[in-house]
Amino acid sequence: MTMQFQTLINALLERCFDLARNIDLHHKSMQSSQEEVIAWRKAGLINLGETVTWKAKHFGINFIMEVKVTKMKFPEYFVDEMISGPFKKLRHQHLFKAIGTTNTYD
Repeated sequence: MTMQFQTLINALLERCFDLARNIDLHHKSMQSSQEEVIAWRKAGLINLGETVTWKAKHFGINFIMEVKVTKMKFPEYFVDEMISGPFKKLRHQHLFKAIGTTNTYD
């Protein structure tokens, strides 16, 4: 199964890229599912080759999932893939594209 979501954000491409790989922000946004980091990279920006292990509760089920960033090209994309966890396979692509005026850090 493949799912696709698109979000339009009025912000610099590089800023969106960094926020998407910010472990602290992800943790705050997922408080309702009691997600917490229990191993590996525990805070800050996750980078290529780094792993994070999450403990969470979704749909009333507790699980532990370990993911690793397997591909990254700043600020265009990064991919995280499940190494172990509740799914047969999980590959999460984060793609970033500027629309309209191209922005960069000042």
